[in-house]
Amino acid sequence: MPEPEQGVTVGQLLLAEYQSVKDEQKARIGFRDNLLYVTLGVVAAVIAAAAQAGQASMLLALPPVCVVLGWTYLVNDEKISAIGAYVRGELGPKLAALADPGGGFAAFGWETAHRGDGRRGSRKVIQCVVDLTAFCAVPLAALVVFWASGEGGGLLVGLSVVEALAVAGLGAQVVVYAR
Repeated sequence: MPEPEQGVTVGQLLLAEYQSVKDEQKARIGFRDNLLYVTLGVVAAVIAAAAQAGQASMLLALPPVCVVLGWTYLVNDEKISAIGAYVRGELGPKLAALADPGGGFAAFGWETAHRGDGRRGSRKVIQCVVDLTAFCAVPLAALVVFWASGEGGGLLVGLSVVEALAVAGLGAQVVVYAR
């Protein structure tokens, strides 16, 4: 295959793309993981404020915050997985074909090897439970406390039902994406 005029090879372009997508993946992993800490901090702050004020209606702030943070977490997690799939399915095979046209070389072996761990399935289930707890169970518990308090009029109760539906929708998406 002839080289382009500037002397950049296809292999160099593919390696540059690999570095770029891996940098994006690394940044998304850091951002995604920090969303769990942010969620824990927000939950603690809202619960403390509601307890100090003695107003269960303040707990209604948790569901929308948890849904937004949970959805952002989920979208980033999906992009992280998509980048891994792209490296395994597109970039790796293209580079392997350039390196060994006979077909005996596999590029980026770690991208596939770490997925073969026998405990990967159990870790994914545990992570799904953690995600459901942080982003869904906690705001649903806040709603239960609000409902049990008998506080608020019809408008707040109606809002709380809409929030419960949003949290349930997020929970369904967390389970779907976990597969």
